[in-house]
Amino acid sequence: MSDIFSENDLEILIATKDRCNFDFLLKMFPFKHFSNFNLLIVNQSKTGILLSEYNSVRVINSNESGLSKSRNIAIKNAVKKICLISDDDVVFSDTLEKSVLDAFMLYQEASIITFNHIRVGNSYPEKKLNKKFEHNFKSIWNVSSIEIAFKVDDIRKNEIYFDENFGLSSFFETAEEFLFLRSSLIQKIKVIYSPEIIVSHPQVSSGKDAGADNLIFARGALYYKVKGNFAYLWLLKYMLFLISNNYINKADFIKKYKKGLAGIYKYKELTNA
Repeated sequence: MSDIFSENDLEILIATKDRCNFDFLLKMFPFKHFSNFNLLIVNQSKTGILLSEYNSVRVINSNESGLSKSRNIAIKNAVKKICLISDDDVVFSDTLEKSVLDAFMLYQEASIITFNHIRVGNSYPEKKLNKKFEHNFKSIWNVSSIEIAFKVDDIRKNEIYFDENFGLSSFFETAEEFLFLRSSLIQKIKVIYSPEIIVSHPQVSSGKDAGADNLIFARGALYYKVKGNFAYLWLLKYMLFLISNNYINKADFIKKYKKGLAGIYKYKELTNA
């Protein structure tokens, strides 16, 4: 029997920090008041709390920090069948609900569906492919967290969560969505790409400065988690990629490579690897 989903089956999981009011939601939903949607907001703050007067908008205030911790709190506390991951600086499409729910009804076999997004000011989407495909371990490298929706029961049943060592405000500030999807594929969960544009995002992104020390540090850790001892070779290949694309200078090669090695050593320390 095919699943039929209604608008009330969709919940948007929003990660935010240090909020005391809902003004930020007005920018995220310019076409309709945010209270028309089921929202679960995880507000990480050590200084205050965020309270909701709307039945459709739930808030969890947490004094922990880290984007992946926020995502996991939301996954554990979601109450609707379909969840969409979100940050607090996006702007949703007015076809958001229809696009997401229609995709899950069309691709019944999928537990996770990734969509497309557009950068504010651009006339073209981030993903050029305009047809559905099934994700593999290579294609998930190009997925942004704000494009990910999933059947929450399937995720919980398979105990798939974000690695809290990775993501903004964690030890390694990158690749949390890749590792989430990688865990899903390892568990043989079907992950589908659907080309609908559901959200727009500001041009500035934490992942754009590929030559930054913190991202090279994080890449080293990521390569070790995924590749084991082959990480040292992958890190070398990454350094050559950064040089050839002018993200770093040749003169900085040794210094940057050592940053990546430091990431490997830190990951091994944290995980007793």
